Amino acid sequence: MTPLARRALAELLGTAFLVAAVIGSGIAASRLSPDDVGLQLLENSIATGAALVALIIAFQPVSASFNPVVTLVERALGRIGTVDTAVLIVAQVVGGGLGAVVANLMFDLDAVSVSTTERTGGDLLLGEVVATLGLVLVVFGALRSERIETVAFAVGGYIAAAYWFTSSTSFANPAVTLARTLSDTFAGIAPSSVLLFVLMQLVGGALGAVVVRLLHPSPSQETP
Repeated sequence: MTPLARRALAELLGTAFLVAAVIGSGIAASRLSPDDVGLQLLENSIATGAALVALIIAFQPVSASFNPVVTLVERALGRIGTVDTAVLIVAQVVGGGLGAVVANLMFDLDAVSVSTTERTGGDLLLGEVVATLGLVLVVFGALRSERIETVAFAVGGYIAAAYWFTSSTSFANPAVTLARTLSDTFAGIAPSSVLLFVLMQLVGGALGAVVVRLLHPSPSQETP
């Protein structure tokens, strides 16, 4: 298997498990705490943050971005090539879809149920810009730490917190956003809401790339 194929497989599997954690924990939370939305969000955020820590640690030796925005920022910073970028993003999107289907099936739901949860409004879109900008800063800042293993804890902790401090509950990931349209459950998002969410994530990623260049003019050789 070529190095790029190995990276693509890692991104596919990692994104699949991440989406399964997001959607699956959302379903479990809504069933276990049906009358308390705040508790549902707490359960969802803890599970997602913990899963991110574990997945990044497990896949980091090969590739552990699990996010097209992070991969695009890697390209913008000259860390990977255009072909690699395209292949990894496709793997992330496919992995996200597989994760959503598996999560639905694990909880005895239809493999695909298109979400009807509309997520609209300028406040939520601003939340996505902030969430994605912060994620990019955390990822590429942590990569410059003397202890590379801190990336997993930094990212997992940030996402768990961003579920709460952003109005959008921090999707911050186009592949995960698309995947969440496939489950009409707690973590779902209606397809009609996806385009603006993804656009705001790309805006946040672009702003993050600019700030990373300003803060860290010498690119790190580590990969997320």
